[in-house]
Amino acid sequence: MLSMLKNHTGKITRKEIWGDDYFLLSLEAPDISRESQPGQFVMVRTSTDPYPLLRRPFSIHGRNGSHIDIFFQKTGIGTSLLSQKQKGDPLEILGPLGNGFLLEDGTESKKVSLIGGGRGIAPLYFLAQELNKNQSKVRIFYGGRSSKDIPLLSKFKKENIETLCSTEDGSTGFQGLVTELFEQEMNSEPPSLICACGPDGMLKKVSQISEKNHIPAELSLESIMGCGFGACWGCVKKIKKENIKQWQKICEEGPVFWAHEIVWDE
Repeated sequence: MLSMLKNHTGKITRKEIWGDDYFLLSLEAPDISRESQPGQFVMVRTSTDPYPLLRRPFSIHGRNGSHIDIFFQKTGIGTSLLSQKQKGDPLEILGPLGNGFLLEDGTESKKVSLIGGGRGIAPLYFLAQELNKNQSKVRIFYGGRSSKDIPLLSKFKKENIETLCSTEDGSTGFQGLVTELFEQEMNSEPPSLICACGPDGMLKKVSQISEKNHIPAELSLESIMGCGFGACWGCVKKIKKENIKQWQKICEEGPVFWAHEIVWDE
């Protein structure tokens, strides 16, 4: 069954350590690279041992030729094991999975704001690259608790992607939440589209900003996933379509949804 679901063996060709707990792995995976779209993800087996049994989901951070990148924070046993992998090691990868951002939906020449909280920044680099190809004007709002949680800031600036950052402790950039920074800046330069990824609290606020200002927003939901392809029903969210609320699987119907579709409170 896994072979039908695009199971691959990718080889690690580059490993980068960003700060204390953040890692970037570049994987040789030509089939995934060719088919992937911003917002999609892969399921990675982090160990050849029976434990941990379940794969871990990682957004596709970028692609270059036959390679894809994943960017992650070491937070538990799965990511700790993955952080110990070295260049040349093979990894079992399932993907690309899910539905990503709708790049074909009129993004050409638009002003697009990308909002990332913590490790939620991971898919937005890939998205920014593709939006630039569409001649969109991209601004990234990158937030974290402290300067340690915005390790990719230098990478975005090196790529000449306009990036505004915030930290809750004020150690770098605007002091406060990234959504507060976004609200402050959007008054002078309102976007025509918002794309965001991060914790639910941040995404709920982005959804409220979107509704209040009548700006469409696509949100990539974060979730713990059991299988990644819709078999286990382990990652569900209540979604409203045509005024009907129903549980949908984040891994299969998402992870990207329109903000106005997501039911935050019941």
